[in-house]
Amino acid sequence: MPRIVVDPVTRIEGHLRVEAVVENGVITDAFSSGTMVRGLEKILIGRDPRDAWAITERVCGVCTTVHALASVRSVEDALGIAVPPTAELIRNIMLTTQYVQDHVVHFYHLHALDWVDIVNALKADPKKAAELAGSFSKWDKNTPAYFSAVQDKIKAFAASGLGIFANGYWGHPAYKLPPEVNLIGVAHYLDALEWQKDVVKIHAVFGGKNPHPNYLVGGAPCSIDADEVAAINSERLNLVSRLIAQADEFVNEVYIPDLLAVASFYKDWAKYGGGLKNYLSYGEFPTKGYGQVDSFKYARGAVLGRDLSTVHPVNPRDNQEIKEYIAHSWYTYEGGNDTGIHPWAGETQIAYSGPKPPFETLAGFDKYSFLKTPRWKDNPMEVGPLARLLVSYAAGHADVKETVGMVLGKLNVPVDALFSTLGRTAARGIDAALAMIWLKEYFGELMGRVKTRETSTFNGERWEPKTWPAEAEGVGLVEAPRGALAHWIKIKDGKIDNYQLVVPTTWNGSPRDARQQHSSFEASLIGTPVANLEQPVEIIRTIHSFDPCLACAVHLYDPQGRHLHQVSFE
Repeated sequence: MPRIVVDPVTRIEGHLRVEAVVENGVITDAFSSGTMVRGLEKILIGRDPRDAWAITERVCGVCTTVHALASVRSVEDALGIAVPPTAELIRNIMLTTQYVQDHVVHFYHLHALDWVDIVNALKADPKKAAELAGSFSKWDKNTPAYFSAVQDKIKAFAASGLGIFANGYWGHPAYKLPPEVNLIGVAHYLDALEWQKDVVKIHAVFGGKNPHPNYLVGGAPCSIDADEVAAINSERLNLVSRLIAQADEFVNEVYIPDLLAVASFYKDWAKYGGGLKNYLSYGEFPTKGYGQVDSFKYARGAVLGRDLSTVHPVNPRDNQEIKEYIAHSWYTYEGGNDTGIHPWAGETQIAYSGPKPPFETLAGFDKYSFLKTPRWKDNPMEVGPLARLLVSYAAGHADVKETVGMVLGKLNVPVDALFSTLGRTAARGIDAALAMIWLKEYFGELMGRVKTRETSTFNGERWEPKTWPAEAEGVGLVEAPRGALAHWIKIKDGKIDNYQLVVPTTWNGSPRDARQQHSSFEASLIGTPVANLEQPVEIIRTIHSFDPCLACAVHLYDPQGRHLHQVSFE
């Protein structure tokens, strides 16, 4: 049977290899291999827990603020530190901003070209494109002159060989958009490049910089005073207000309309890419303090077997619920390779046993990835925008149900359509729309606090190590744009004794477990038809719908450059 190898999968963060077995034009099995090495946990041992956020945030240049937030939450959980309401609002503003920016970038720059044919846009009539865009959007740039200018850029680009897009599958029969929709997609691809540079200035206002904004155990690393030059003053708050308004316009007049327009031509993809039937969400966006899980905008819980009538409770502190396995991973455990370990007792012992690069296939090798295999109560789980929407939908959260219903209604598809590649892509847009609503809400609440001068952003009650217990353990949970993220920390004598990260792509992109259960990437590909084995755009579409981030699984050297581990291919 033919075996398709995609290595590396491009338009993602990090290095991912996918192998798919094809029989009679349909994928019957798949293997997802993270080919980057994970070792960040070793860097953190012995360090001050209050500094961990600055190190973990640099796992990736995209998933930055989420790792910092997970880290400070883990320390606060371990030490019993409560965050002031104003600081919680600032964190929510930064996270919703990350959602909006990350989802727009993913749709246009990482995923859209799986559906949009750049070359076909040359056949479009700019006037018809403007009329079509105007029928579903009020974006003032959608004019014949604008689309004509974009088409001229594409012509010049095509004449030079298409640059980084030269190896695209342009003209593939899987592309179904009319030329005018392709032109709209390419034009807004370019607009999104400019827009996304501005919206992240919100992080710079509250966190000092981007992509690695500052965080602080016990609060937020900024002060607010409308009249103080050195603080977040009226000028900076007005800037944030303008950036939020611009983001609101872009999401609702460009991103969501484009998503709906593209999806309307690919409804057949509601049949493919569903994969697992289990979904996990840690819950996110506290409204009454992080300890009040019932007040979260997104619910915490699990859905099993696509049964939306029941949400199962999730307790990440229970060492019997979440475990990591390494039966098919290039690691070793002291207790044996079939053992499942809760992250508080996690081990990071690399043991490469695969073929010597370069190699044609991983077939025949029992271990085939540098990602561990997380399980919830021994169930493989999908995490991400689709998972948190489904958990909150099943939990009856009104704002989630209303927004999901609105988008599905415009596409004229049932809720079951969400269990697919198309549904996963739509869920990310719904996620951005909800985040935009909440971002405006949080900023309004912050401005209310500014007016009443309730602007304390730091709780230093347990800041000093002399106030800490001899030993403590905590977990910091974040619903990152890509899904369920957790940092588990153990503190001993004021220093980090153990630290483990389980990131969204570890859940979704991991290899099989000891029971041979597939994880999300692998399961989602099975049953997908592939029209051309040499141009497997169908594989790329589904993998990209998860927005993989393998970069969260890197780092072998500490900041002093000391070598920590060597992987030998001899």
